Amino acid sequence: HRDRALLEKARQLVVIDIEPLPAVFDMDESLAQQTIIWGRDNVFKAFTIEKGAPLSSPEAWAEAEVIVEGDYATGAQEQLYIEPNGMIARASAAGGVTVWGSMQCPYYVHKALQSLFALPGEKVRVIQAETGGGFGGKEEYPSVIAAHAALLAWKSGQTVKLIYDRLEDMVATTKRHPSRTHIRSGFRKDGQLVALDIDFRLDGGAYMTLSPVVLSRGALHACGPYVCPNVRVLARAAATNAPPHGAFRGFGAPQSVFAIERHMDRAAAQLQLSPAELRRRNFLGDGLTTATGQVIRDGVDLDALQRRALELADYSTKQAALDAENRAAAAAGSPLRRGIGFAAFMHGAGFTGSGERNMMSVVGVDATAEGQVRVRASSTEIGQGTNTIFTQVAQDILGLPANRIEVVRPDTAEVPNSGPTVASRTTMVVGTLVGSACAALLAKLRAAGLLGDSYSEAEFVAACAAHHNLIGPLRVESQYQPPPAIHWDDKLYRGDAYATYAWAVYVAQVVVDLDTYETRVEDFVAVQEVGRVVHPLLAAGQIEGGVAQAVGYALYEKVVWQNGRMANGQMTNYIMPTSLDVPDIRVDFLEVPAPYGPRGAKGIGELPMDGTAPAIINAVAAATGVDVTHIPMTPEDFMQALTATAEAAP
Repeated sequence: HRDRALLEKARQLVVIDIEPLPAVFDMDESLAQQTIIWGRDNVFKAFTIEKGAPLSSPEAWAEAEVIVEGDYATGAQEQLYIEPNGMIARASAAGGVTVWGSMQCPYYVHKALQSLFALPGEKVRVIQAETGGGFGGKEEYPSVIAAHAALLAWKSGQTVKLIYDRLEDMVATTKRHPSRTHIRSGFRKDGQLVALDIDFRLDGGAYMTLSPVVLSRGALHACGPYVCPNVRVLARAAATNAPPHGAFRGFGAPQSVFAIERHMDRAAAQLQLSPAELRRRNFLGDGLTTATGQVIRDGVDLDALQRRALELADYSTKQAALDAENRAAAAAGSPLRRGIGFAAFMHGAGFTGSGERNMMSVVGVDATAEGQVRVRASSTEIGQGTNTIFTQVAQDILGLPANRIEVVRPDTAEVPNSGPTVASRTTMVVGTLVGSACAALLAKLRAAGLLGDSYSEAEFVAACAAHHNLIGPLRVESQYQPPPAIHWDDKLYRGDAYATYAWAVYVAQVVVDLDTYETRVEDFVAVQEVGRVVHPLLAAGQIEGGVAQAVGYALYEKVVWQNGRMANGQMTNYIMPTSLDVPDIRVDFLEVPAPYGPRGAKGIGELPMDGTAPAIINAVAAATGVDVTHIPMTPEDFMQALTATAEAAP
């Protein structure tokens, strides 16, 4: 309706009469299958990863002299992008459907609208508007809003604008999947890991959305950056009557990495080894295999990465000094306790397994008669620097100044499908295609005899003009080619899960107030190996932003559920960290060029979301002796954990 106030008055007069069915709001209750709400068993998807001897057999545990078990939980998290979801749509039987909107993945929306309206691809046009962040929240959900707006436009014959306000966006859209993980691990007394049995569960909510692929990545990262001869990971996504959960930066890995990294600290205490030494004795490295049997060939040295992080954080000196400070504080009656902790982790770059091969992404590059180069890709700029990176890659290949290169706005009428802006793939996968398409453009000019091996900017411009005059438009496309020696079996869930991994060690220093139960992160060191760093400033910004977001995941951002509905869907009562709550973040890169990315780059965007929370909670445990096993750890949660620890003490 044109009159928003009148429309709202009418909406309030609508009464929905329903007969409630039995509801299930807990993922473990769902998996118990006492009440079936989806399919035959309430399970959206299940994966099992196995390596070595069956974990049900005595053989797998034969060398295990110390058994460590633990349960870990993570909560939902809201993406809190800058502007809420919104779409504008025009639609008619004659003209087809056109939508503009805030989104990450134009071709996801394109596919959804084709299906809804039963239209051929050329009758559906999707244009990305300027988008203030997505973090996964604008991956699949914009298809829902685009469908609503386009259907209203089709029926009304009017242009329709449908923009969620913040309350509706927070209440209705997908969140990070809550998780629960049980780990049973076997170690030799010298700290060598010999068996890992992991039960990893996600709450998928009421509809499946992306739960299977989130579950997949979470399961593949559940063993952390450690080698173990005998492994079983049982991973399940359960249906509940909460709103559906979906994509969020990290895509399942933050949940499973939190569990394994808290578990490693607890195991170190039981084995009477330092957390650093226990990790060092079990790190993956070249020639060793992951749980899926993938042989690591990244050239990574996790021991060196750990040493670098601990050195930058002055870990050993601070650990001793903080222990002494805490003893003095206890003696003086001060409530403040300080601690330092860390986490080691990895993150696979690109789609899992055969995902990139199935997608077969395409990038186009063309040059105008005036010598302006246009990069055409569906990868979206959502604040992470896509346009800058693509321009740099094109400059590298073409040898032209930046003002000669234009990255075209994603518009399905003009850009090919280069895949979604997800999975830490934009620079490594799509950037590689940008480079190969630019190389093909040069090859086309040279094959026509219009350009030599070396040339000036003026000669390039002249060659483009000549091509247009003598031959016609100058356009090329480049399609994804799978790297050699990368093999994945979707049925057995075995092989090379990712073409390459980014690796990291993060160190957090915290102060905990035993009177107010508040925790504040005072210092943070983030050291990572992400291949060659294409743009140091943007790369550091990605790390800093991810760490800030993960500080919220660890300590502040608690979704409160009431009968399957988000009860705190406003920024006044959903607490996120401000600039005052985020410490100085010291970022450092160790560079080992990767063979499959431009300039040797790997993916980076999701990595900082994974290891921040366990580093912070490990530091809280070091400061207070309180064994926190769930996040977010709000002051109320810490108070309960502290009380339980005190009651359990001798």
